[in-house]
Amino acid sequence: MHFERLRSAGHPLFDDAMALYRLSFPSHEQREAPSQTRILSHPEYHFTLMLGEGRFVGEMLYWEQPAFLYVEHFCILPALRNRRYGQRALSMLCAQGKTVILEIDPPEDETARRRQGFYQRCGFTVNPFPHVHPPYHVSVPPGHPLVVMSCPDALSPEQYRAFRTYLKSTVMADVTR
Repeated sequence: MHFERLRSAGHPLFDDAMALYRLSFPSHEQREAPSQTRILSHPEYHFTLMLGEGRFVGEMLYWEQPAFLYVEHFCILPALRNRRYGQRALSMLCAQGKTVILEIDPPEDETARRRQGFYQRCGFTVNPFPHVHPPYHVSVPPGHPLVVMSCPDALSPEQYRAFRTYLKSTVMADVTR
């Protein structure tokens, strides 16, 4: 498996990637199409296609900072789940030597509990910080509560504050423009 960074909406797999994105996340957790297209050129944003066995298998949309990587969205094609693509992709990302941060829904139902277990098996730790992700749409205030996970270790309060500041000031800067 390998990663390919998508840098423009003209990429031949962009439409397939966006179809998977729309399928995989509820609308309130998605960027609007104009925002997604604009941020493709942001130097810290990686719209990463995951390719395995000569085909598109999923995507990992993440932000790179000197101290950490923040995974904003991560998904595998439904027909290809449970084939270890997700595990391999996270392993490749964590091998870059930076702290990897992601957010998940609170483990309040079976699907969310399974998702948390998957990330824990991949080496992620649940962080204790109360966390509300800012809204992607002005019509959906005030955001939604999520659980912050990190790899290889739990975040210190200072690391969490740096992540939270980056999330608000950079990651979310373009969403309601």
